[in-house]
Amino acid sequence: MRVDLFDFDLPEERIALRPASPRDASRLLVVRPGAAPLDRGVRDLPGLLAPGDVLVFNDTRVIPARLSGIRHRAGGTGQRCEAMLHLREAPDRWRAFARPAKRLAVADRIRFGPVGEGTGEVCALTGLEASVEAKGEGGEVTLRFDLAGPALDEAIMALGALPLPPYIAGKRATDAQDATDYQTVYAREPGAVAAPTAGLHFSDSLLDAIDRAGIGRAHVTLHVGAGTFLPVKADDTADHRMHAEIGTIDAATAERLNTARASGGRVVAVGTTALRLLESAADPDGTIRPFVGATEIFITPGYRFRAVDALVTNFHLPRSTLFMLVSAFAGLDTMRAAYAHAISSGYRFYSYGDASLLFPAPPPAP
Repeated sequence: MRVDLFDFDLPEERIALRPASPRDASRLLVVRPGAAPLDRGVRDLPGLLAPGDVLVFNDTRVIPARLSGIRHRAGGTGQRCEAMLHLREAPDRWRAFARPAKRLAVADRIRFGPVGEGTGEVCALTGLEASVEAKGEGGEVTLRFDLAGPALDEAIMALGALPLPPYIAGKRATDAQDATDYQTVYAREPGAVAAPTAGLHFSDSLLDAIDRAGIGRAHVTLHVGAGTFLPVKADDTADHRMHAEIGTIDAATAERLNTARASGGRVVAVGTTALRLLESAADPDGTIRPFVGATEIFITPGYRFRAVDALVTNFHLPRSTLFMLVSAFAGLDTMRAAYAHAISSGYRFYSYGDASLLFPAPPPAP
């Protein structure tokens, strides 16, 4: 499909730079194909679902994946650079998006850590070193670190910075409040370099209300990669390549979700990350299987959803893979109309913005 079909005008002031406070005070737009959108609040969610439904949350935890440092090369001068980690390949190896990538070469050494003012050097006692092992497209590099496993994890935690999305980080500095705001209250599995932002709306009190309403809760893990921020540069969706992300669904969770659907309950994905993982793990008949591994699933209109019956998600960028996904789920015309309503009604967009509850369009003919 043509990518420009997923374009729309978004006023700059609709981009949220801070979340609602408290986090469950966000607005919620309820979208049902064939019906006018309904303006509600996130706190209304328990009453919009039914006993026996199951909300599926992505429990990944965001790590401080943005590393700054100095590139060193034999016979050359140091060069400041930055690496955004996005996919772990081994205990000592990460794929990353580097800046400036053009100035990096295979075998270059990079020392990450605080750069001394006026010195252009990183302190040897606090730094973390890596070699550039390979270069890919779009600024991607493979870094092999001198540390591995838990020791590398500790170094990244100590030296890295929280990777706020560029449409926020480009407008204000990251601060201490973001360390709380950009993490779900149920995050427990470290590894993401971007938050599963639909989950940011859920507070402990809202989760308690969901439990009291007889709505189930289940957890899966998809470590969201920095590729989620990348624009679609191709003119046709067939020419766009998704970056891999690592996910896990254990056997008990798969069985629970299958049982809920067999009993008439709905599987409600909290976020596009949970949805993508569930669809990656589903058989053609909708049976969800245990899953461990990478997924590169790219969902566009025409896709037949197998495992997910409703979706809680934020408002996404024009021409993004996420707007393509929600258009596949609820219908492109439905989502264009819903987004036009959201913009005119003052809804807040992107990671720190408001939420929507989407119900599916009728499946396409086989």
